Amino acid sequence: MKITKIRSFPVKVGIRNQLIVKVETDEGIHGWGESGLSGREMAVAGALEHYAKFLEGRDPFAIGALWQEMYRSQYFEGGRVLTAAISALDIAFHDIKGKALGVPVCDLLGGRHRDRIATFATTFAPPGPAMLDQARLLVEHGWNAIRLSPSGHENKETYEPREHIAESAEWCVKAREALGSAVVLGIDYHHRLTVAEAASFCQRMPSGTLDFIEEPIRDESPGAYEALRRMTDVPFAIGEEFASKWQFLPFIERDIHQFNRIDICNVGGLTEAMKVAGWSEAHYVDMMPHNPLGPVCTAATVHFAAAVPNFSWLETRASPAETHLGFDDSALFPIQCRLEGAMIPVPDGPGLGIEVDEVALTHREFEFWEAPHLRRRDGSYTNW
Repeated sequence: MKITKIRSFPVKVGIRNQLIVKVETDEGIHGWGESGLSGREMAVAGALEHYAKFLEGRDPFAIGALWQEMYRSQYFEGGRVLTAAISALDIAFHDIKGKALGVPVCDLLGGRHRDRIATFATTFAPPGPAMLDQARLLVEHGWNAIRLSPSGHENKETYEPREHIAESAEWCVKAREALGSAVVLGIDYHHRLTVAEAASFCQRMPSGTLDFIEEPIRDESPGAYEALRRMTDVPFAIGEEFASKWQFLPFIERDIHQFNRIDICNVGGLTEAMKVAGWSEAHYVDMMPHNPLGPVCTAATVHFAAAVPNFSWLETRASPAETHLGFDDSALFPIQCRLEGAMIPVPDGPGLGIEVDEVALTHREFEFWEAPHLRRRDGSYTNW
């Protein structure tokens, strides 16, 4: 079997763009992949054009060797743009191999540990009565793991962390009181805080209020996370921006965090994700995959979650609290992984178990989108 063509489809789905990738072969079997670098899809599409120059004519079954060749074939190795492109291709190669062998992708990864994948859901409303209503709705629909959003997170122009820390902490405490001790509660700060601000936020709540805090500070300095660890007992969930096992290395080896928010579509695909999972298992770090994209990403991550022992929850954006955002597009993806309550059954069919309407895909527009360029009140830029 030989690769004959690599095609990129940057399209708008719901509230965000997706970069869907199709790899075709001379035996009529094709595979689907997805890149996760939201907001820079065209940069990844350019990288895919480079890779296609030497991948066409190659054997898609040689997944590990092709990964190494793609990563090592330039002087400037790695980086989020290149590994996002590698991710999409790696996922598509697994899809092709699973289809050709007649087995689901999880069987290529060592077989399944579980038949159903537990998910966590997110409240869309900012802290307040509406957030509690959404959290109760999620519990009623079967979720026992819920992620909250901090105050000010909805602002698209200005963000001053110190103005919102107290309010966010107050409503986290109220959420714990309203939902009881059995529900897992976390919050996503989208790396908007400093070490001091994150510590101040955590210290304003009784111990046990939160089961995890996601991305409280930026990840460039493991030492900064170590400093924050000394100031709080709240478990850390980090890593959605990491683009290789090497970025995970210091956090895993120095026992800094408890949950890996690994993104299959950014880290280098299933090949790299399995290496991170094994490394994490040795340090008792659980996998909590990042999954904000589309059905191709969801399918690949479901197979990954099925195949690793150290798994906690998979992010879903298709809960009753977020269905209005339009992440689930059945017109483009007529066959896809779907929630049954708060869990996703692992597909039994060959490959990823997903089908894409290519005709509809080619007619879907792409809209350039920029993440909010947030400023503090003094005019300086801060993290989105």
